[in-house]
Amino acid sequence: MNSLKYTMTLLLAAGSLSAIAQKKDNTLYPEGIQHVVVIGVDGLSPDGIRQAATPVLHKMITEGSVKWNVRTVLPSSSSSNWASMIMGAGVEQHGITDNDWERDAHSLPAIVRNEEGIFPTIFGVLRNNYPQAEIGAVYHWGGFGRLFEKHAVSYDKTFSTEDSTTQAFTAYLQKKPLFAFLHLDHVDGAGHEHGHGSTAYYQAVSKADSLIGEVLTGIKKAGIAQQTLVIVTADHGGVGYGHGGATPEETEIAMILYGKGIRKGYLIPEQVATYDLAATIAFALKTVPPYVWIGRPLRSAFEGFAAPSNLWLGKSLLSAPVIEPKKYLYQQAGGLYINTTAQVSISTTAQDAVTRYTLDGSQPDHTSPRYTQAFTLKKSTVVRAASFDKKDNESSPAVAYYRLVDSTQGNGLRVQLYTGQGWKYLPLFKDLTPVKEWQAYEFALNREQLLSMPDRQNGVFGIVFTGYLQIDTSGEYTFYNSSDDGSKLFVDEKEVVNNDGNHGVTERSGSILLSAGRHPIRVEFYNGEGGFWLDAFYKGPGLYKQLIPADKLFLNRQ
Repeated sequence: MNSLKYTMTLLLAAGSLSAIAQKKDNTLYPEGIQHVVVIGVDGLSPDGIRQAATPVLHKMITEGSVKWNVRTVLPSSSSSNWASMIMGAGVEQHGITDNDWERDAHSLPAIVRNEEGIFPTIFGVLRNNYPQAEIGAVYHWGGFGRLFEKHAVSYDKTFSTEDSTTQAFTAYLQKKPLFAFLHLDHVDGAGHEHGHGSTAYYQAVSKADSLIGEVLTGIKKAGIAQQTLVIVTADHGGVGYGHGGATPEETEIAMILYGKGIRKGYLIPEQVATYDLAATIAFALKTVPPYVWIGRPLRSAFEGFAAPSNLWLGKSLLSAPVIEPKKYLYQQAGGLYINTTAQVSISTTAQDAVTRYTLDGSQPDHTSPRYTQAFTLKKSTVVRAASFDKKDNESSPAVAYYRLVDSTQGNGLRVQLYTGQGWKYLPLFKDLTPVKEWQAYEFALNREQLLSMPDRQNGVFGIVFTGYLQIDTSGEYTFYNSSDDGSKLFVDEKEVVNNDGNHGVTERSGSILLSAGRHPIRVEFYNGEGGFWLDAFYKGPGLYKQLIPADKLFLNRQ
């Protein structure tokens, strides 16, 4: 074969391979999606969607695809997770470790930075791929605006209310953007002010549902509904009055895909994290993501695409049973019962499952008693329950602490209230004069009582609990303080737990050897600002971790 013929053969072969590759490339992406609209609702939990009145979201779930347990990055705070969602990577890659992060003030630089000095986001990636496209962001929380490339957006606005933010966004949709991102902040605000799972929180979720309905109407008005993919998601959930920790309530969110090219009534089987959002948007708009992204598209949610062949599901985690009285905000399930017995009722929430329980604080297994009907407790008891199905799947345990006390036995603690200003750490209470004193049965804050006290100034106050702890068996005991803000726990005048400083609900622990008998115990607490909480737990010989029960706390040594 002469050189000319050889060259022509190679060119023809290359052309054929190119045509084959091009044909193959056309099957790599969904067809017909011309617009992607993301609605991010700050602080929206799966529980909020399920429990609040959310007809719009439920319609989207019925007619689209959903993943109920998307995992956030840690910490489960806003900046870290909004960044991960639009940056296709986690904190380790983009370096946005907390809400204090700023472009010119941070501790961990991104492992790669673009021309604006930040990790590449879906906004910038789409701008590079579609230089003339209409791309915009409208956001309720101003902090969202520092997370994406300003040069990449055609429209960049922030507004002070959820209503004005949504109105501006629906008006912007009339420009038929390739990609548009709406951020709503009011649900998170309700969680911080009133508590996650409160009536006000669910009302805020319902308001978000109605605003999402307005967005869908805006998409139809723009004439792009038949070519638009809509994704609804969140940055984190919450527990009590906050978030940022590593509990399922804080670190699990839902992601809903609806519209063009999306399977109907589909539960997404892939394991999903917040950073998979950016990869999914890129996938829908036929864009190759940067190599540095670690997110993966939710392929099986799209018509014509199957779940990964190497998807490893392992054992399913069933939903946990609910023990009544159930947990509310930070308040543990169970309760304090004075001069009465306690009634225990357990609800099985997992389908085709049975619930088994223990009364000594140990983990239930297949040999534990099966729950069939409510029962009565006559003494302080830790109840644990777990559900099991026929496929050997099981739930996380539910736990409830029932504290029963007889008011004639001398149980209780002395409580002193102090006020101050500008506290960042626990003050020296011995140098201060209490403004009010009373007695309580356990280390707990009565929120309604404290909020109603005129002596509680500027949200800054301190509480000191003193009493005696009955130890029945000698040995090593571990104590735990869970508080917002700072606290310390002392036994026999020795500091056992130091949980000082301004912070959200955080748990710290410490251990001490104790002999049988009554020991002086003191818990010091302060609130620097905003919400507040306090719990005290212990464990020791023959005792699983539990709230320190009221019947073991006394006003006097004898």
